[in-house]
Amino acid sequence: MADTDLVGIGLYTAIEAQKLLGVPASKIRRWLTGHERKGVKYDALWTPQVNLNDDRVYLGFRDLMEVRAANQFILAGVTPHAVRRAIKLAQEYVEAERPLSTTRFKTDGRTIFLEIAEGEEDEKLFDLFKRQYAFSKIMEASLKDVEFDGITPSRWWIRSQKAGIVVDPEHSFGQPIEYETGIPTTVLAKAVKAEGSVAKAARAWMVDQKHVQRAVKFEKSLAGIAA
Repeated sequence: MADTDLVGIGLYTAIEAQKLLGVPASKIRRWLTGHERKGVKYDALWTPQVNLNDDRVYLGFRDLMEVRAANQFILAGVTPHAVRRAIKLAQEYVEAERPLSTTRFKTDGRTIFLEIAEGEEDEKLFDLFKRQYAFSKIMEASLKDVEFDGITPSRWWIRSQKAGIVVDPEHSFGQPIEYETGIPTTVLAKAVKAEGSVAKAARAWMVDQKHVQRAVKFEKSLAGIAA
């Protein structure tokens, strides 16, 4: 894919996705490439948006949001096997390659999980989703601070809208930017190191110090996730 093909899609390595989501890069690679365990082969959960033909795993923005949603279900106690089945069923039911991160799944996903639970007599899964509030709570966490274009996610106010950092595939290939300036957070944070202070970095980029401080605070938080 050429650079122009990536505009509006976003581009993230598995490590970059780990920093943003807190999901291990090894798990992300398994989900997007498939894997084998105890002699059993598991297919990829969906086809990644980006393929640069260099044998590495890349994610687009939609992939990023789907990984985030899948991880929230697993954190809530849904087994990876059930999440895998839900994605496969929902791809037809919701008519989307990455269904978990759509608003349509927010409406219909509970039915899908209940069908899986009943089909496999999975009492634990059934208990988790038989009450509407349990499912709603998980969906709220998976779609928090996400803006949508129709049923699909279009940008993510990472941490919160108040934090002023947005991930938008239409800008800087989806890298986090300081919203008011549109400058990638990595650029502003590196400027502080190069210039020696927030004040000097702000002058160099002709922005307010608060914009630089936001970027530095955000980049430090990513370092904590990656550790």
